[in-house]
Amino acid sequence: MSDLTRLEQIIEPEAKALGFDLVRVKMMASEAGDGDRALQIMAEDPATGQLVIEQCAALSRAVSAKIDALEEDGEVLIQGAYHLEVSSPGIDRPLTRPKDFTDWAGHEAKIALAEKTDGHRNLRGELIGIDGEIVSIEDKKAGRVDVPLANIHAAKLILTDALIAATQPLDTSGAEDILEDNEEKADD
Repeated sequence: MSDLTRLEQIIEPEAKALGFDLVRVKMMASEAGDGDRALQIMAEDPATGQLVIEQCAALSRAVSAKIDALEEDGEVLIQGAYHLEVSSPGIDRPLTRPKDFTDWAGHEAKIALAEKTDGHRNLRGELIGIDGEIVSIEDKKAGRVDVPLANIHAAKLILTDALIAATQPLDTSGAEDILEDNEEKADD
């Protein structure tokens, strides 16, 4: 068992120190398929809304060092084996913070509710935004539905052409200088 609130308290200052905003901290089954769990950290650079590989690596190193230091001092943060996975939220990102519901208003989203609201547990449609603690979505079937933020179990953007067009592309300058292992071997 792990205390996600405590982990967020540890991870967020490490992200902030690197200039990143924390998007989500989640304990989940490892994508490696080895039966271990993964501590997934999603963060973004406020300038781009994304992280590049070097930024993920820097955050991973900072978080690992902090967790190791706390565990050496006797604080058990995560029971058992786990992997640390640090990533960018991606284009079809999860909506986890109130600002996400404002920033991505006008885009298609999918919202899963903890408890039914107006007879619905799952909503999909254009995200209207958030007012106080109430998230509004124009559901494709039910019309406008207003949901308390606290009742949202999970929410994410749906990949659409409009979302792709609205997402700032990463700077790819220098990418042509990166050689894949196969290319290096072919040149030998």
